[in-house]
Amino acid sequence: MLTSEPTISPLRARIAMFASSSWSIVLVGLAIRLAVVGFLYPDQMDPGQNHWHFAFENGKIADSILHGHGFANPLFENTGPTAWQPPVYPYLIAGVFLIFGAYTTASAQVLLAFQSLVSALTCLPLAAVARQLFGDRVALFAGWAWALFPLGIYWPAERIWPTWLAGLLLTLLFWMTLRFERPASLGWWIGYGFLWGFAGLTDPVVLSVLPAMFGWIAYRLHQRHERWIPPLMVASLALALSVSPWFIRNYLVFHRIIPFRDSMGLEMWVGNNGDTSYWASYALSSALVQKIGPWRNEAELKELQRVGEIAYMKESGEKAMAFVRAHPRWFAVVTVRRIVFIWTHFWSFNPSYLAQEPDDPANIAFSTVFTLLTLVGLRRVFQENRSVAVLFALVFLFFPIVYYVSHVEVYYRRQIDPLMVLLSVYGLSSSLGWKVKTPVLAKAPGAALTN
Repeated sequence: MLTSEPTISPLRARIAMFASSSWSIVLVGLAIRLAVVGFLYPDQMDPGQNHWHFAFENGKIADSILHGHGFANPLFENTGPTAWQPPVYPYLIAGVFLIFGAYTTASAQVLLAFQSLVSALTCLPLAAVARQLFGDRVALFAGWAWALFPLGIYWPAERIWPTWLAGLLLTLLFWMTLRFERPASLGWWIGYGFLWGFAGLTDPVVLSVLPAMFGWIAYRLHQRHERWIPPLMVASLALALSVSPWFIRNYLVFHRIIPFRDSMGLEMWVGNNGDTSYWASYALSSALVQKIGPWRNEAELKELQRVGEIAYMKESGEKAMAFVRAHPRWFAVVTVRRIVFIWTHFWSFNPSYLAQEPDDPANIAFSTVFTLLTLVGLRRVFQENRSVAVLFALVFLFFPIVYYVSHVEVYYRRQIDPLMVLLSVYGLSSSLGWKVKTPVLAKAPGAALTN
């Protein structure tokens, strides 16, 4: 008896083709994010503290640029020239303000739409990493997982901040790092260095994984008896050239070397002052909210104006280090609590804390499961290709260190969420018995980012 092959209807074929396209994933992810922006953008229009919620320090610096005062005044009053934030986002916001008006509804919608686009575009390098390491099927599911990932949808639509652009850049840099498993032209190495520089000028925390990625490339090239010093020197030179204008500006303005930003002393003081009622002492529910930082403390703001930003940051750092030296056990315990918070969202079950954060139980459950799935995927990669697993592990190890010793926030660590989504999908594929590609590093030169 002759049997015919099962046929697929034209409609199902078109749906399958749409679902398998990287650009379709981007479009769906963008549409969802823009829909959320439609609900959340009014939050930016709170006029309190001179529109403080609208991009916070980045917004204030952008407003200063717009009104001809230069890169200055990151708070509510004139405080003079600043290196509180790196330059990319303040200038981006200033450009939007110039076209659509300072602190207007149109500016809020444009900036949130831009962030939504950035978040949606992260699907492309994420799928490229997945395709190179794990094959087309994991790439497809990882792309859709990021498009529908709740935190990747909510945060870019809620907070105007460089984190989301940094997440795209870090994912792209991760893909380029894998790309150097194959011979690359001089242009690739130059572009790699410039991209690192741009990422550092967007969100310097991304540079925490630069030594790990450079070291991984050097080790892999050395294993194959290939030259690694010249290409990494080229990348390093490109990086130095890309950031040097900002470094020179800071030296001319402050008469000292300030690599990217000057606020580390204050960041340390915010998280290391004896207050553990909340994850950061400037939070509204904190018992010491009126004592830490210039955001809601008039005396601290006046002190910043009196001594200048550099001296104020130095004083804050000295207070933090003095407290840590006097209370080493406290610092050790709180550091562990910060580590737990970064990976599980858990800080406290104290009733007074939960009254301020009623959604924490659900957030803790989601974050913990997400981390566990990531670890499942990482363990599987370790079993199948140790070199690939080491690269992932180094990123997860080094990226949050600065948060562990300073302070944490609910939107911290979001830059590495795309890579965690990828490993979660790969870990689930093991549990569900999918047939997927064993992670390998070889890929033809010039591999495309899209289907």
